[in-house]
Amino acid sequence: MSVKFQDYYETLGVSRGATQEEIKKAFRKLARTHHPDVAKDKAGSEEKFKQINEAYEVLGDPEKRKRYDELGANWNQTGGPPPSEGGFGGWSWEPNEGGASFEFGGTGFSDFFERYFSGAQGGFGGSPRSSRPQGSFQQRGHDVEADILVSLEDALHGSQRSITLRRPDGTADTFDIRIPAGLREGQRIRLAGKGGPGAGGAPAGDVYLSIRFARHPEFQVDGADLDYDLDLAPWEAVLGVEVKISTLDGPAKLRVPPGTESGTRLRLKGRGMTGKDKQRGDLYAIVHIQVPDHSTAEEEELWKKLAAASNFNPRNPS
Repeated sequence: MSVKFQDYYETLGVSRGATQEEIKKAFRKLARTHHPDVAKDKAGSEEKFKQINEAYEVLGDPEKRKRYDELGANWNQTGGPPPSEGGFGGWSWEPNEGGASFEFGGTGFSDFFERYFSGAQGGFGGSPRSSRPQGSFQQRGHDVEADILVSLEDALHGSQRSITLRRPDGTADTFDIRIPAGLREGQRIRLAGKGGPGAGGAPAGDVYLSIRFARHPEFQVDGADLDYDLDLAPWEAVLGVEVKISTLDGPAKLRVPPGTESGTRLRLKGRGMTGKDKQRGDLYAIVHIQVPDHSTAEEEELWKKLAAASNFNPRNPS
């Protein structure tokens, strides 16, 4: 099956010379619009959200972005991608298959990503062993691995997915799999006996799906904890305020005490992901004090009055 090149810069609407910060801002803006929890067109936005996530998975990582830029739009005219390094290699297996490969559908990634940027692969699952005296042997089938994109919501609460596995001989199987609640990134789901066929009566290999968290427009994952950027107006930081913020369990109220400084981490206990101990981590709202880009004449006069009345000096706070 031919693989279509994915223009990740076009997907995020940024130039090839965009900074990492510009790429991050573009992703967050698009992801907020197309996140399935808030989009009006659920079906269309779910697919768009996956495309945005895939683009940011590559361009948001400087090493993957460098590799992608080296690959270039002429990737299929130069004998394929550069040699694989680390976890960026393709996931085809070649022994006795003439270069044919397993291919997946429903993982949340395009064929292009799976081939060049996924850690998925197929390999020998066991060693040959004698089974009959004439020198015949048995060999367990290949294990097959692929990444599967899972939203933070599905990883926390669990869900169902359908995965299609297309085999080198052209046949395809569809499996309904359960995403258990409380999965952590990097964990694997095993489909026993669904990999490559065994030889000489030996058992088939397994399929392993490695969990990859979809990037979220609001949260950054830090182990079992979640970080959330909380923007405050200067007067909110000075006077204190109660704000409503998003969590994976729905909206929650957070009290910001008076005199809160930029960079302060405010904790919502038990609103994070599931940790190794099966306990929920915390959500940390990280304060960022924002100032207006421009002020009206009336606002400017008020700022001047405040400046004249205040004894506060940020360069000499004592």
